[in-house]
Amino acid sequence: METNLLFEFTVNKPEKTVYITREFAAELPLVWDAFTKKELLDQWVAPKPWLAKTKYMNFEVGGRRFYAMVSPEGLERWSIQEYTSITPKTNFKMYNSFADAEENRELPGSAWEYNFSEQNGMTKVHITIVNESLTRFEKMIEMGFELGFKMSIDNLEQLLASLLNK
Repeated sequence: METNLLFEFTVNKPEKTVYITREFAAELPLVWDAFTKKELLDQWVAPKPWLAKTKYMNFEVGGRRFYAMVSPEGLERWSIQEYTSITPKTNFKMYNSFADAEENRELPGSAWEYNFSEQNGMTKVHITIVNESLTRFEKMIEMGFELGFKMSIDNLEQLLASLLNK
């Protein structure tokens, strides 16, 4: 497993935006699948010891993913992601909002954009997260988003390594 992989996490409070760049020692098709297929997402997207469970996912423009991060005690934190734009193996955009188990959204939400590129078998993912409100942005940061995201990305790196070694 590569240890010198680029990881940048920048918070811009005035813009209510988080910028993330992460490099993976895997080819683009595999990394793309890890971000766009529920059976792979559920294996890495929640920081341990939490687990992710997707109730349903339809990865197409206008489609949605409804999933929960589940604590070891069974506490569920639900979210809805609505896909607004998809350019296969290059880019996708989604609107994310917290929700309850009955899919009632907690607005405002955030707009996420993912950009993928590959060079020499290394894939770089650029993520931009724009929050609709400063209150939501601050809540996200206070809830430990940066640490949780880093932990999830470490899970993804381990998953990619295990898939490459099969």
